[in-house]
Amino acid sequence: MAAMDFQILLVTAINPQSKLFIEHLQHQLDHEVIAVDTEAMPSMDEGEDVLVILDLDHLSEANMQRWQAAADGKENISLAAFNVRDEGHAVELLSSLNLQGIFYRNDSLELICKGIEALHSGSLWMSRTLMSRMIQLLRRQQMNSYRPACGLTQRELEIIGLLGTGATNSEIAEKLFVSEHTVKSHLYNIFRKIKVHNRLQAMNWARRNLFSVPPSYKRESRH
Repeated sequence: MAAMDFQILLVTAINPQSKLFIEHLQHQLDHEVIAVDTEAMPSMDEGEDVLVILDLDHLSEANMQRWQAAADGKENISLAAFNVRDEGHAVELLSSLNLQGIFYRNDSLELICKGIEALHSGSLWMSRTLMSRMIQLLRRQQMNSYRPACGLTQRELEIIGLLGTGATNSEIAEKLFVSEHTVKSHLYNIFRKIKVHNRLQAMNWARRNLFSVPPSYKRESRH
C-alpha cells in the first residue's frame, strides 16, 4: 500500500488484544496507527487529515459525543465506528453521529484496511443497503420538517439547534438576547415536550427528528 499522509487514531481500551490488533493493522496498511485511551482527547493538528476510529465495545455514548463535538466544523477530521453490531445498530449511530465509515464486528482485517483506504480518498465506507436506509430516513424526515415538531415553538427550535452545537446556557442566552433564566425555562419545556431528561438526550432527539444530511453523505458509498 502506498504511504498515506494522514493520521489514524483508534480510540479503544489499551490492552494486549487491542495492541495485537493495531500491530496487524499497521502491518497491512504500512502506516502508523495510534492507540488513544477512551478517556483521552489528544490535540490534533488542523493542517493534517485525521481519521478517528471509535471502538464501540469500549466507548460510552458520552465519549462518542465528545469526539463528535471535537470533529464538528473541522474538515480535516473524519469519524468512523468500529465493532458495530449490525445494520440496525449502524442506523442508530448515524442518527446521532456524523460518521464517514462503518466497520462491523465480523469485518475481516482486509476489508477494514480497504475501508480505511476509501476513507482516506474522501469516500464514505458503508454498505449500499445502509445508505438506502439512511436515504429513506432522510426523505421521511424532510417530509416531517414541514410539520410542527412535537409542538415546539420557533424559539424552542432555535434553542435546541444551539444546544446541538454544544453551546452553554449563557452562550445561548447571549446569542438570543434573553436571560439565562429564560433559556432554562425553555429547556424545561423542550425536555417535557420531547420526553427527554437531559441535554445529551435532547441533542440525540434533535439529530433524529430535525435531521439534515451532513456534506459527507455526498461522497461515494462502499462497494
